[in-house]
Amino acid sequence: MIKKIWITGASSGIGEALAKKFAEEKWQVAASARRENLLQNLNKHNPNIHPFPLDVTDSNKTIQVFENIIKKLENIDICVFCTGVHDPQSEKKLNVESIRRIMEVNFFGTLNCINAVNNYFKEKQSGHISIVSSVAAYRGLPAASGYCASKSALTSLAESLYFDFKRYNVRVSVVSPGFIKTPMTDQNNFPMPMIKSPEFAAEQIFKGLTKKNSFEIHFPKSFTYFMKTLKILPNWLYFKIAGNAHKKIFKR
Repeated sequence: MIKKIWITGASSGIGEALAKKFAEEKWQVAASARRENLLQNLNKHNPNIHPFPLDVTDSNKTIQVFENIIKKLENIDICVFCTGVHDPQSEKKLNVESIRRIMEVNFFGTLNCINAVNNYFKEKQSGHISIVSSVAAYRGLPAASGYCASKSALTSLAESLYFDFKRYNVRVSVVSPGFIKTPMTDQNNFPMPMIKSPEFAAEQIFKGLTKKNSFEIHFPKSFTYFMKTLKILPNWLYFKIAGNAHKKIFKR
């Protein structure tokens, strides 16, 4: 049986690479993002990728798009909600509007998508919802107040939803990448340790979604385990270590 997946944030970065990976593995891919022209290019790259333009901050449109996906593909096995934005320059100082925008897209946009598929998966009593968060969810990082807050909220949301959906035999997982070279991370003006390609990320996520059954998919392991160590450090020690990074960022 042909498997089918819905991926948001599919026009660039991890979402784009993931759409290509699943399509190459013979999955039917419903690809959503705001930029329809880039989704059409994906369709030209592989006809297994079907464009469904969407701004995830529009809750009504999100429900409508998912209904259209079901009408066309008839079934969805996995949803990967990958939409995300970051504004590192504005986050060097407290910017309420920037943080509001980040939360609206990263957290509430993802929540809109989950709401759109909620009844479908619970009635079907099978399937998988995967939320792309970040290792930035582990700790508050310098110059990333909005981004870290949004990703922490997503990870906590996934943990809470895990219990709710498990009662319906629906799997919930969270993806926690380290630094991945994307248009978003290209905005950073500091060295990014162990940065990997979107294709590396797509390979890791594909394996985690289709061949493993763990709640968290995180990579690259050498970096994510370091970040997990920071997560359990006492605050005084963490702030001392992170303070050095803070000085480097604000010198630039």
